[in-house]
Amino acid sequence: MQTMLRSSSMGGYFDVARRLGLNPFELVEQVGIDATALTNPEDRIPVAAACQLLELTAEKASCPTFGLQMAETRSQFGTGLINVLLTHKRTLREVLLAAVEYRHLLNEALGVYVETAGETVTIREEIVAEPGTPTNQAIELAVGVLARHSSALLGAHWKPRAVHFSHRGPEDRSFHRRFFGCPLVFDSDFNGFVCASADLDYPNPSADPELVRYAESLVDPLNITGVDSTALEVRKAIYLLLPIERATVEVVARHLRLSVRTMQRHLESAGCSFSDLVEEVRRDLAVRYMSNPGYPVGRVAALLGYMQQGSFTVWFTSRFGMTPRAWRTSHQK
Repeated sequence: MQTMLRSSSMGGYFDVARRLGLNPFELVEQVGIDATALTNPEDRIPVAAACQLLELTAEKASCPTFGLQMAETRSQFGTGLINVLLTHKRTLREVLLAAVEYRHLLNEALGVYVETAGETVTIREEIVAEPGTPTNQAIELAVGVLARHSSALLGAHWKPRAVHFSHRGPEDRSFHRRFFGCPLVFDSDFNGFVCASADLDYPNPSADPELVRYAESLVDPLNITGVDSTALEVRKAIYLLLPIERATVEVVARHLRLSVRTMQRHLESAGCSFSDLVEEVRRDLAVRYMSNPGYPVGRVAALLGYMQQGSFTVWFTSRFGMTPRAWRTSHQK
């Protein structure tokens, strides 16, 4: 089943493309998106086409910060019940946890995982599209939007310790530095932020628990993850959890607020299994990591759950017909 997202996720595209001297309608048509769908926030468009559109536009404009420039147009949460609910949560931590809980209604392609370790919180984000789809601009857009929303919520109390991206950074990083105002880490193991735990618990000045409860009463009946969407939700969770060695059936089911039996039953009805999805994600991440020369083969092996590089080489060779080093050599541009 094709993964879709609401066109509201592409807000700012037309304005930024025009500002850079491009004709956005020509580019939208080139990737097969109906331009009228992008003008209606509730319409849905294919995730793969949206990612391709961002990459194509960034290339045509010679603008590696295109996704971030789109994010810069977002200063507040959008309209609608979900965004009202998020805007009035008591803390940023509650906002993030609600974003995870209502992920099915927010953005089918976006996975979010909040990991707390002592006084540090890691916020991980991942865009899940069809294997082989370039997602760098989409990731920067998603991470940038989270930064804008967090800043709007907390003001000066939004002080991330670092922002991380798993892809290579541009040569000129001045826009990134100005946008995020914190240390940048490219070629990282994840996409997202590292923050002080206390910052996420700073009170939201706009909090309104009564309004949140009312919004939840209207949204909860709609927030049902059916059999058809469970496989996608499991895939997103595996993308987030595999690099930190937590992509077990128990952890993924808990993340999705399902019992292991219910999750497995839904996957069986969708014609797949948990192990099938782990293998699918591992293959896709292998291509993504191996395509980036900034990742040594040993590091790729560890990110994909292999303690021994030799075991990873055996798995990789069986799947791709050549060793990791031979594959990387054959795919160098």
